Amino acid sequence: MRQTAINHIYELAKRDPRVVFIGSDLSPGLLKQMQQEMPERFFMEGVSEANVIGMAAGLAMDGYIPYVNTIATFLTRRCFDQIAIDVCHENLPIRLIANGGGVVYAPLGPTHLAFEDMALLRALPHMTICAPVDAREMKDLMDASLDWKGPLYVRIAKGGDPIVSTAERGFAIGKAIEMRPGDDVAIVSTGVMTTRALKAAEILAAEGIACSVLHMHTVKPLDEAAILRAIRGTNLVVSAEEHTVIGGLGSAVAELLAERGGGPRLLRLGLADAFPTGYGSQDHVMGLNGLQPQQVADSIRAALKGANVAAVAPKKAGHGG
Repeated sequence: MRQTAINHIYELAKRDPRVVFIGSDLSPGLLKQMQQEMPERFFMEGVSEANVIGMAAGLAMDGYIPYVNTIATFLTRRCFDQIAIDVCHENLPIRLIANGGGVVYAPLGPTHLAFEDMALLRALPHMTICAPVDAREMKDLMDASLDWKGPLYVRIAKGGDPIVSTAERGFAIGKAIEMRPGDDVAIVSTGVMTTRALKAAEILAAEGIACSVLHMHTVKPLDEAAILRAIRGTNLVVSAEEHTVIGGLGSAVAELLAERGGGPRLLRLGLADAFPTGYGSQDHVMGLNGLQPQQVADSIRAALKGANVAAVAPKKAGHGG
């Protein structure tokens, strides 16, 4: 998925002279062809992420569309003030392409896990937040990003994820996609958790439990109308995300349900409200937090039976290896 996004920046740059790329201490061979053909629109800065955001803001004010790429934790935590003031306050068309959303970089330990990136940026006015499910959908998002008004955060997964999106379903930033119909449970998911949600729905379908899966590739702005349609007549709504249960997709869904009143019970599945510890693989950490397909299915089944199931991931769940 990452390579798809990066390569597409070069394709967009060939179409539109306003597109520039800014990287932060990345591979010397990254976008080599763009670097050779368009050296005036290719910049590789050092470990100076806050400066990179200021640089991108200056270019955007001069009429360019900067695509900034680095690791998600560095792009959000280190640069929060610059993103808030230089980018969002000015409502500039800067694309923040964030590598390793969620727990992709679990082998590198807690410093590299972007478990709260969407929560941080959801609070900023004008910011749009997207998390595509696979490489095919990433191409659609990158195409749509060129003419999107204002700042855009794109959360990139590890890559090599199964392709579950289709061109027939269409794509538009801010518009959710129904991946599977179902009347008993509505699963609202984002990023690669949509793939796991689809597998969980298959497990439950074999037991006679019909789960719809609504893919929220855009977490902000939230497609409220799609969620309200999906939950109509269901017994349970489940949010599923590779992100802390605080401030992400689950919180956005909870806010919507609270404001509208009524509706089914909400079960929020996500990373525990705890700082990550230790090392491991992405799948290992997701398993520790109950986010693998069988675990998602088990949590939904228990919730439907009225068991005393926590509405969020266990607070004491470790992220270790």
